[in-house]
Amino acid sequence: MIDKQLDKQQVIERFEAFIRDVDFPCVGAKSALSRGTLKTIVCWSIESAWDDVRIHRELLNWAHDYKADPSLFVSLAFLFPGSPWLGEKKFEEAMWARIQSLADKDAWLAQPYDQRVSSDPQDPHFSLSFGGEAFFVVGMHPQANRPARRTPWPVLVFNLHDQFEKLREEGRYEKIRETILDRDRLLAGSTNPMLARHGEASEALQYSGRLVDEQWQCPFQDKRADQ
Repeated sequence: MIDKQLDKQQVIERFEAFIRDVDFPCVGAKSALSRGTLKTIVCWSIESAWDDVRIHRELLNWAHDYKADPSLFVSLAFLFPGSPWLGEKKFEEAMWARIQSLADKDAWLAQPYDQRVSSDPQDPHFSLSFGGEAFFVVGMHPQANRPARRTPWPVLVFNLHDQFEKLREEGRYEKIRETILDRDRLLAGSTNPMLARHGEASEALQYSGRLVDEQWQCPFQDKRADQ
């Protein structure tokens, strides 16, 4: 749980220090932080729906702003320092509960699902959608098996899927991906077995960071799936 002596700014500073650490492998996150395009919002507990309306509003605004001015290396991170100490499976359950709640709000507001991706978490082309824009989520928490995801508190980082497509169009995606994989391998001592390119396997497998097998079933179902 959050140290009662830390205020929100101190929580943000600790998370940013985690990203800035020389060993942290994600060069995209480092670039977003250095450019000032990593927006960080302190919430309460990842097991609580307390902040869900606020989180969803931020996602809608993020999608709207991106449509008006598309740019690379922008990320939206929600920190949950009020969370209890969670193991990998409990974190995964809480993460999907938050995602389901956010998707339900998007559906209730009649927001369109991004037609460039699938709403089916079993589909290799699956992505989440908020405000008509596809999002990829990176879950991070203290008990994560990969050091690169072992943050002081649970964190959900939302990245716009369109950014990856733009990097592909520019011929930069593979180089950046290989750089991140190499740095992660050096940090962890092994290759992350859960990583796959979009279209090869459902990205839902990667969100929590937990190592899952072929029998794993994603608990998420978007209400707009049949529309």
